[in-house]
Amino acid sequence: MRAVLDPNVLVSAVISPAGAPGSILLAWSLGQFELVISRKLLDELADVLARPKLQRWISQATASEYLDALAESATMIDDPPDPPKRSADPDDDYLLALLDAADANYLVSGDPHLTGLASHDVPVETPNVFLARLLAEDLPDESPST
Repeated sequence: MRAVLDPNVLVSAVISPAGAPGSILLAWSLGQFELVISRKLLDELADVLARPKLQRWISQATASEYLDALAESATMIDDPPDPPKRSADPDDDYLLALLDAADANYLVSGDPHLTGLASHDVPVETPNVFLARLLAEDLPDESPST
């Protein structure tokens, strides 16, 4: 399974590892799914992590290590050129284009501009729903053998 994680999910994962985003990142590190990223996604993540209001939760050194680890271990694809307008927030359109270009199964986001598109055949799931999916897929099959 391939997934694109919204940069805000990646921020939440590093700030609060005990939450659903942190558990999703752990599942990725354990090989439960393939994380797809792009240069634009990493740049947005770096911009968010550099904001002064986040400094009390994550140092610049830790942010840099996190970005490097993602760049080295996740599947990097080229940013799709000129993403079509699909979201109410044009800044989110590149994530939808990345989802398509990567042939990913899911875009994981808590952003209402993106989660609202899920009803339009766009595979967007919240972190809690995606984590539940990962947990369900990881459970052993308990059907009786015949």
